[in-house]
Formats: sequence, C-alpha cells, structure tokens
Amino acid sequence: MARFRKNGNGKRLATQQSVNSAIKSICDIMRRSNCAGALQYVPELTWILFLRILDERETREAEQAEAVGADYTPSLTNPYRWQDWAAPNGPKRKELQDGSMGAFFGFVNSDLIPRLKKLREQPNAASRQKVISEIFSGIEKTRIDTERNFLDVLDKVHEISAETVDPTHVFTLSQVYEGLLLKMGEKGNDGGQFFTPREIIRAMVKVIDPKIGETVYDPGCGTGGFLAQSYEYMRDRLGVKATAPEIETLKQRTFYGREKDNAVYPIGLANLVLHDIDEPHIWHGNTLTGAETYGGLFMGAPALYDVVLQHVIDSLKPGGRCGIVLDEGVLFRTNETAFVQTKRKLLDDCDLWCIVSMPGGVFIAAGAGVKTNLLFFTKGKPTEKIWYYDLSDIKVGKKTPFTLDKFEEFFRLLPSQADSERSWTVTRKAIEEKNYDLKAINPHAKSMEDTRTPEELLDLIEAKGREVAEALTALRATNSKK
Repeated sequence: MARFRKNGNGKRLATQQSVNSAIKSICDIMRRSNCAGALQYVPELTWILFLRILDERETREAEQAEAVGADYTPSLTNPYRWQDWAAPNGPKRKELQDGSMGAFFGFVNSDLIPRLKKLREQPNAASRQKVISEIFSGIEKTRIDTERNFLDVLDKVHEISAETVDPTHVFTLSQVYEGLLLKMGEKGNDGGQFFTPREIIRAMVKVIDPKIGETVYDPGCGTGGFLAQSYEYMRDRLGVKATAPEIETLKQRTFYGREKDNAVYPIGLANLVLHDIDEPHIWHGNTLTGAETYGGLFMGAPALYDVVLQHVIDSLKPGGRCGIVLDEGVLFRTNETAFVQTKRKLLDDCDLWCIVSMPGGVFIAAGAGVKTNLLFFTKGKPTEKIWYYDLSDIKVGKKTPFTLDKFEEFFRLLPSQADSERSWTVTRKAIEEKNYDLKAINPHAKSMEDTRTPEELLDLIEAKGREVAEALTALRATNSKK
C-alpha cells in the first residue's frame, strides 16, 4: 500500500501570501495555455487540486485503517489515483511519458475524466464517489493546451499538501479561491464572486454556536467556507467523547447549501468532501426558487439583499439562529418601501440582538472595498433592542488583513452586551423613529469634525502665507551671499 509521502521540496506555505504566490505560479502556466481568464482556470485548478488532496486524504485513511486492522475501500483505485498518474514519480505517469506522443492527454481526456464522471453509476457507489462524479459532471477534457504545460501544473500542484499549508487556515481549496478572487478583483477580471474571509467565518460560527442535532444551511454557500468551518467547530466541540451516531449525524445530516454559479459549485462540493463531510447536501441552482426550513444559518452577502433576507427569515425554524453578512446600504436605506418592509419584518419576526460594523475592504466583491455588517438574530420573538459593536475604524489592506484578534473585546462583552468605546445599545423605539435605519453610528466615537469658522481658517492661511514668505526671503538672502 502506498505510504503518505512528505512534500519533496519541504517548502512550507505559512501565510496566505505564500499560498497566493504558489497558486499564481500555477495560474501563470494556465494563462499561457488556453486558460486566459478566471472562468477557465478556476474550474480547471479545482479538479486538479481536488484529486491531489483527495489522494493524500485517502492514503492517510488507508494507513489509519491498516493500523487498527480494519478494511478500507478507497474512492479511486490504480491507475486513477493521483499517486499513480500525476505525482512526479507515479508509475502510470512514467509509463505515459515514456509512451507515444499524446499518450498523456489520451489517458486524461479519454480514460481518467470519463471514469470519474461515471463513478456514481457503479453498484453500491459510496457517497464520496457520487460527489466526485458531481464535481466532474461539467468537465469534458482538460483546458490546458499542451502536455508539457499540463505536467508543469501537476508538478506545482503536487507541492501543495496538508503538510505544507499552515493549519491555522481552513483548507487549501478555500485559500486558493480567496487568492484567485483577490487577483481577479485587482485586475477587473471576471471573478465577481463575493467571498467571506475565514477569520470572519470563524467569528460568526463562534457567535452562532451550532450544536449536534441542529442543521446548518447556507443559501449562497460559494466555496463552502461557512459549512466547512461549522463542521470543524462542531467536531471540535464534540471532542474524543463523540459517539458513532453523533459523528454520523454530523457528517450526513447536518450541512445544507445552495449555489447557482457553475464554476463555484464544484469548488464548494470538493471543499466539503475533503473536510470529511460525507454527504454535503448542496443544491445546484438559484436559492430563491425553493423553500426549506433549517435550524441554523449562515450567509454571505447576496445580490438581491432585501429578497434574500426575506428568504433567510422564512428558512429558519422557531429558535433558529442566523449570522449574515449584509451590505451597509441595506441597513440605512429608508427611502424605498421594500427595504423598510423587509427590515420591519426582520424586527417583528426575529430578535436582532447584534450588529457588528465591519471596516471597508474586509470583504472581496470583485476587488471592491465594500462596507459590510454582520447581523445576528434568532427567529421566534420580536426585537426589543440591538447591541452594536463597531470595528469600522480598523485599517485593512493587502499587507494588513483583518485578523481574529480584533474580535477579542467583542467576545468578552457579548454575553452581557455591555457598553464600551466600541459598543452601545439602541432600543426598538429609537429604530422605529428613524424609519428602520439600522446603520451603526457609534455615539462614543471621537469626533473628527473641524469646528473652526471660515474666518479662523482664513486667518490661519494668511499666517502660514507669511511664514512661507519669510522663509523664502531668508533663503534668497543666503543664496545672494554665495
């Protein structure tokens, strides 16, 4: 049986920047080989990277099963495993490279991909095999134009493994997509997906605190970040005392999502499978075309905010908790009836107990520094007051990303919802008097307003002008002496 092999070059990807750099080098190869835009190389990189990490995962699972004398059946067998056909020293790869011209592409396009697409048709196909088929359902052949470029991509992807990626990050696939979105946004490319950074995801999951027996639903799940982090949070809370029925419930009957984007949908599936979620119930289609009821819910910022917010409210069970990211415009817009009615419904049907005002630039929406807020609410009773927490003054940039430590005081104050320089409470009556304007306006913020009168400003300008004139006179006098 193949053993788990360490990365050949020992290179550790310790930061998001190092992961982005590794992925950029792969994308550079793809761009010169018939994958010019993100819509081409994101799906291509997804399935290649998925097979890389899947092989590493199943090799580890096989070793664990062998150690306890248990049977293990992998999803893929020789020669369709990464270690056989894609790894630099893989026996099938060596055979294909030593064979006739075009043999490698012949295997990938005419054997490997069709085989993976038909896995679900096997008798007694495992759930992981069915998901693999779903991931490959839209793939007919590799988009990369030459075998040389394809092999270069395989070699670089092989360097990305669980051992080389820092464990503080959620997972390689999410890191890849975050880096791609950053790059696409900066260049005005075609990657207009809205992506929630993992530090924000971790904080939101901790606030909602999902528990075994509850369902978790993300109606715009994207790459599956909220669902994957919820799984890790719930798994860690169970710890070593978890029972077999609890693990089965967690992996098979807990996580649900919807995603309409054809390119992003397989990324989400791949991410969840590689998180050990045996049955990720992700529906491929528009969130607003159906209705289901869930106990817990997470949501990234959607395009039709008022309509989707209504869907979110209707999807929660009584007592269900929600954490949602919303564009700030939704909170303060009071001049359109639809927005006011939606916010009134939210406060009537749910207890909106917390709003966190985030700094601009935390979220990625085609590269724009969108100003957003985190809303937390529980369905079943109306809102009487809202506790606000303000993080809007924190500077965020490429070299200064938003980190989880910024939430330390927030979590300390959350149980008591106490006032501080960053937190305050607003009553339902005050909100109604403002026609349901929910925007966070920190009453404790230091005023930056210039209170000087026009006359005082003119006097200042005149004084500064005299200082400049005197300095120029002294400088001319010095030059004339030379």
